[in-house]
Amino acid sequence: MPTLPLWRAVPVAILLLGCKSEIPLISEPLTEDFERADLGAFWHNTGAGYRIKDGKVNVSMAHNHPLWLRKRLPADVVIEVDAMSKSPDGDLKIELYGDGETFDPDGNDYTPSGYVLFFGGHRNSESIIGRLGEHGDAVKAHNRGPVVEPGRVYHWTITRKGGLIDWKVDGKPFLSWTDPQPLGGTGHEYFAINNWETDVYFDNLRIRPLR
Repeated sequence: MPTLPLWRAVPVAILLLGCKSEIPLISEPLTEDFERADLGAFWHNTGAGYRIKDGKVNVSMAHNHPLWLRKRLPADVVIEVDAMSKSPDGDLKIELYGDGETFDPDGNDYTPSGYVLFFGGHRNSESIIGRLGEHGDAVKAHNRGPVVEPGRVYHWTITRKGGLIDWKVDGKPFLSWTDPQPLGGTGHEYFAINNWETDVYFDNLRIRPLR
């Protein structure tokens, strides 16, 4: 089945973005290639310098102000995205099944509203899957290698089925974890690109419901 470019989604839906109960569910494959001048109505910027540059989402110094997609994730899903950092500090980050609004108000102690996946976080020292946090007991899967190579484009494939979150990088197993109490439903339905300080790029987002 052909995918629907996000920017060509039904215009009427744009009028419904003010009411979260009317934000559309991703029920068919969605593709987002960012080949346009600006992000558009289906992205909610919580206060950072997200922009489209060279057909990719680019940001730095966001300090945990995510860019939320204004479409709801299905319970079971496959998400693919290309990610690249220009910094030796790495730090490529996304969020899954969050509330579509949460951000860090003061740069002090961010409490995410869903799952956090980062590759090369904390100055390229570790990668994690976190649940409602990035530190301590919130970290559910963790490794200290490999590190992010500056300028290299990584292709991520993240599958969520039931409680399982399975993350592959360039087609190879990377991290996985099964949540005994999977996040979902009201308050846990959205995808975001996030960032701390490094100069990062995201492209070729694909979101596909699992049948």
